[in-house]
Amino acid sequence: MTDLSDSRKAAEAQRTLKLLQSQADDVRAQLARLRGDLQELQQEYNNQRGAQLLEANEQLVLAALHAESIAETAVSNLDDLARTSQRDPLTGLPTRGLMLDRLDKAIGLARRRATRMAVLFVDLDQFKQINDTLGHAVGDEVLQLAARRLESVVRDSDTVSRHGGDEFLVLLAEVAHASDAALIAGKMLRSLSMPCHIEDLLFRISASVGISVYPEDGLDAAALIKSADEAMYHAKKREPGGFQMHAELAADSASAGRYGADLLPRVQRLLATPAVDHEPRMRDLREANEQLVLSAMLARDLEAQAAVAHRRQIQFLAIVAHELRNPLAPIRTAAELLDKGRHDAALMTRLKIIIERQVAHMARLVDDLLDGSRVGVGKFRLERSRIDLAEVFGAAIDSCRPAMLTRRQTLAMPPLPGPLPVLADPVRLAQVFSNLLENASKYSPEGATITLTVQSLGGVACIGIADTGIGISAEAMPHIFDLFVQGPQAWPHPNRGLGIGLAVVRNLVEAHHGSVLARSGGQDQGSEFVVTLPLAT
Repeated sequence: MTDLSDSRKAAEAQRTLKLLQSQADDVRAQLARLRGDLQELQQEYNNQRGAQLLEANEQLVLAALHAESIAETAVSNLDDLARTSQRDPLTGLPTRGLMLDRLDKAIGLARRRATRMAVLFVDLDQFKQINDTLGHAVGDEVLQLAARRLESVVRDSDTVSRHGGDEFLVLLAEVAHASDAALIAGKMLRSLSMPCHIEDLLFRISASVGISVYPEDGLDAAALIKSADEAMYHAKKREPGGFQMHAELAADSASAGRYGADLLPRVQRLLATPAVDHEPRMRDLREANEQLVLSAMLARDLEAQAAVAHRRQIQFLAIVAHELRNPLAPIRTAAELLDKGRHDAALMTRLKIIIERQVAHMARLVDDLLDGSRVGVGKFRLERSRIDLAEVFGAAIDSCRPAMLTRRQTLAMPPLPGPLPVLADPVRLAQVFSNLLENASKYSPEGATITLTVQSLGGVACIGIADTGIGISAEAMPHIFDLFVQGPQAWPHPNRGLGIGLAVVRNLVEAHHGSVLARSGGQDQGSEFVVTLPLAT
């Protein structure tokens, strides 16, 4: 009985062993299949990873080449930007803004020295007829020729500018007598009237000139320009091709119209007349000596002003060179690591991010420079549509929020007074307020509060952006909206820009028929910029 039981157990054990062997064979077969699948997956992963690394490497090389191209383009156009920023694109003469600035300085200098200076308002005769009959191309050549001839008559210390259309302003920085301005006006008319050929046509340019003298005819730029303009209209009304002194209008002299024609011969005869005694001659010598001294002092002042302007341009170029070099260093380092990190996907990803970030920074710099060039030649293109200012504020705030969060700053903005419809370019208008908000954030301390207020007053929206930052000095305030100008308190600031943003702001606001002004109590007293825009009806 025992043997039978043992035999059964042995048979059952054999069956169990065979079953286990069969299961083990199945497991080994499955493991072999899994090993093969794993090898195929590994091979596929390696192939895919190699392709990804190759593609990333190509993108990095292209990004580095693009960055170098951006830098070269920015540097090559930099001098052109500085030269054209305050020049009339047709004639190459100073713009109205630059002329007004020089006129204010000349008036201040004449006031301090108790001397005279003069403004000549030159208007070409029959210019509309030239445009209408011969075309604008010929008219443009006439304007260019007139500009060259006017500049050929004046001194280096004087300024000829295009005032608008066929009008020119001439600043004579210092004149001893009103008759000196009349002499120069006569020379201008004679120079303009010299025969010339334009497109096989014989021309004699004629112009009427009005003359005002500081301080007799006005104490500020606006008054002097107005007086010269009035005198020019009297000259044109009387007989085109002559000049008129504003001081002679009140006298209503019948001989005033012929004053310019015979003044030079009379002066020459006077100088050729022998002196009867020595006293008048000594007096003339003393006056001449005084004029020489004043001229030397004026030359020194002009040289100092030129040195300041030259220094400002050098500082600007240094800033731009520094800003363009900053992104190139990490790009160059990343490029050197490309070969070493070819088989490290994580490193390649980091290098790609570094280069893309630095290229984006360089692209922003170039965009700023291009905006600066548009300020100079007035080539901002606006795509106007009816929008609500709330949308513009939202876009501007979104673009500035990351920087403000980094500096732990707060934006205080009371509720809007209601819908504020404007006819404007939403992108360019958002650029205005993002520039102002970025400036407020950049020059304010960490944790500061920046305030944005909006009021609707009589069909006009008034937007104020105030900060508690470094402020604006009284010396810098008159030039705060000029290109490439920064207050001295901004120079040591690590986040200073190129001196372009506020010039862009002013031009864009004026292009929308608005205005912008700056206020500040002085250095470290914060600042406020107020923008006014007409509301759409």
